[in-house]
Amino acid sequence: MGIKTVAVYSTADRESLHVRFADEAVCIGPAPSKESYLNMAAIISAAEITNSDGIHPGYGFLSENAKFSHICEEHGIKFIGPSPEMITAMGDKATAKATMIKAGVPTVPGSEGLIDTLEDALKAASEVGYPVMIKATAGGGGKGMRIIRSDEELNVQWDKARAEAGAAFGNDGMYMEKFIEEPRHIEIQIAGDQNGNACHLSERDCSVQRRHQKLVEETPSPFMDDNLREAMGKAAIKAAEAIRYEGVGTVEFLVDKYKNFYFMEMNTRIQVEHPITEEVINYDLIKEQIKLAAGIPISGKNYYPEKHAIECRINAEDPYNGFRPSPGKITTLHVPGGHGVRVDTHVYAGYTIPPHYDSMIAKLIVVHQTREEAIDKMLRALQEFVIEGIKTTIPFHIQLMQDERFRKGDYTTKFMDDFVLK
Repeated sequence: MGIKTVAVYSTADRESLHVRFADEAVCIGPAPSKESYLNMAAIISAAEITNSDGIHPGYGFLSENAKFSHICEEHGIKFIGPSPEMITAMGDKATAKATMIKAGVPTVPGSEGLIDTLEDALKAASEVGYPVMIKATAGGGGKGMRIIRSDEELNVQWDKARAEAGAAFGNDGMYMEKFIEEPRHIEIQIAGDQNGNACHLSERDCSVQRRHQKLVEETPSPFMDDNLREAMGKAAIKAAEAIRYEGVGTVEFLVDKYKNFYFMEMNTRIQVEHPITEEVINYDLIKEQIKLAAGIPISGKNYYPEKHAIECRINAEDPYNGFRPSPGKITTLHVPGGHGVRVDTHVYAGYTIPPHYDSMIAKLIVVHQTREEAIDKMLRALQEFVIEGIKTTIPFHIQLMQDERFRKGDYTTKFMDDFVLK
């Protein structure tokens, strides 16, 4: 697009590739994220001293922070993403659910808004019917989340869950939903322009998870059929248009074994797994974000997968030791390549992975005509992916690609509960 870029970085990331390859780079603080990547004043200062017109927040830290979006507005800098109002509407899960009900999007049966006391929680559980799930309204990553199957369990877990939510998010607000048995986690990629129009770019199946953290994503979902895909796409567009959503985002659904789907949440940012959507519909989502931020309208066309793509998240973790983080120096790196193979990474041989941030160090994406061919290509690419000096999740992914249940597409969000690494 011919747009010059400025990378911001902490002292721990000074050797990262994004710093090396940007047109300019500005250090915004020391390693702790609260002193750098969450330091709004430092980021705005970096934008001002480099005369930047916009800030792309990526998919972490401040990407869904309404206050930061508002500060950008106040300083005449375009936040490449939705407005503060949109982030707020979708960021608080209780508010988001009420918005979706009003828009006619299916939601999981549950409490009316937040639950303040244990007595109210017990009453709500009797109305919804066990099993239920209690969740933190400001939550993410499973913090404050509990599956409850009886009054006795609720009595034990209620205060613990609230305390965990309060410690993690500074907000101990809780709500309750019906627990969906044998669920799949399927999300719909959407895009919306400044005129209030929206389109969808089909689905991604993110059901292979560990502790609510995604490990592998694929599109199209092996569980979906054309009717379900059409219905979920329409629901996602309703969700986006209900708040006149601007930018790209993802509407996430739980889908039960009977193919009933329920709104779970909306991520008002680009997703880690966006490359698989790009590969199957030949659509640059980051470029689209920038165009939408500049006021260019969307085409209005809905997109459907033309091929099959899979993404494996390569983390600096030891899968043989409870996926324990494995920071350190990469001594040898060889990335796979060839037709239909893509690697998104910031690391290289000689790079030292700091212990301060998320452990994901690369994304391996493959695309092929069929799911079976894509799995075989992914297996081969994983076998050619060499990272030495640290432990990685590559051995786990190699086993997963050979797992009979995975190859059949027979998996839910509980798949990892009985997966044994050999």
